[in-house]
Amino acid sequence: MGSASSEREPTLPVASVARRLGVAPSTLRTWDRRYGLGPSRHTDGRHRRYGSSDIGRLEVMQRALLRGASTAEAARYALEQMPRAGSDGRGRVRVEVPESGLVLPVASELAAAAPETAEDDADRRYDVASRLARRLSTAALAMDVGAVQRMLADTIAELGALPAWTGVIEPVLSALGARWRGVSAGAEVEYLLAECVFAALVRATPVLDRPRNQRPVLLGCVPEERDSMPMYALAASLAGRRVGAQLFGVPLPAEVLAVAVRRSAPAAVVLWANRTGVADPRLFARVSRGRQRSRMFACGPGWDVATLPDKVELLGDLPEAADRIEHVLVGGRR
Repeated sequence: MGSASSEREPTLPVASVARRLGVAPSTLRTWDRRYGLGPSRHTDGRHRRYGSSDIGRLEVMQRALLRGASTAEAARYALEQMPRAGSDGRGRVRVEVPESGLVLPVASELAAAAPETAEDDADRRYDVASRLARRLSTAALAMDVGAVQRMLADTIAELGALPAWTGVIEPVLSALGARWRGVSAGAEVEYLLAECVFAALVRATPVLDRPRNQRPVLLGCVPEERDSMPMYALAASLAGRRVGAQLFGVPLPAEVLAVAVRRSAPAAVVLWANRTGVADPRLFARVSRGRQRSRMFACGPGWDVATLPDKVELLGDLPEAADRIEHVLVGGRR
């Protein structure tokens, strides 16, 4: 009975899991190859899909990373907490992470010398992001506004707007949101951090005197969408590439959004939807009327690709979205 129930359990592809966790799909594939934290199901087409236990391990791993563990330490801890079928759990030593009270296992094979690879470099970058995330989380929990502002500025300066968002800021916000969900005490930490993040992303968005695109890309959210912060990160990244954008951080009613598109005559329109159930694909028909035609993009996990109109392109994660928008508008980087 347990096996049959497991077969009926909903599963997700790598792209959906990456959006849910706020990491790049390539990061998930690296974790799969190096640490065995990959999907355990296969479809008939040989595509691998993540079950709830697979996603649970990744969430445990992310929480460990936010507490300052290295990628290898966090992976081993996740496997110890939620062992996979057939895992023997051998080859561990234990290490205490300061200020967290979390005991993490360390892979003994890491002590052996090995030639550096591209995956080693990716792990090193992720370790840097996890340390920055820990410092940001500590500052936010202490309600130290000055420290939070400095941490955000330093993180964006060191990593860039989008890597800072996907690797540090968004995971910390998600962790804090999950921690205080359903309670009033402690939620002020999440609100404080969110205000500081908005300000930091705006400051990281340069004003372009001569953008490379003649007509802007309009960035907006679908009506009823409450999470517009990813669009601020995308706008900052595009501005860093000298691609001009017109951002509406406050979700506009459909009729107001249509007027904004008509008056701005953008080269492209990107509509963000984070939550399922709020993304209406008919919105694209409303905003695309008129003589001036714009490229239409849907972005965010709230969209269902099967329901999108033919001429609307679904973008991947935010780094992929920035690359694609830049390519469509100006033909790639200079």
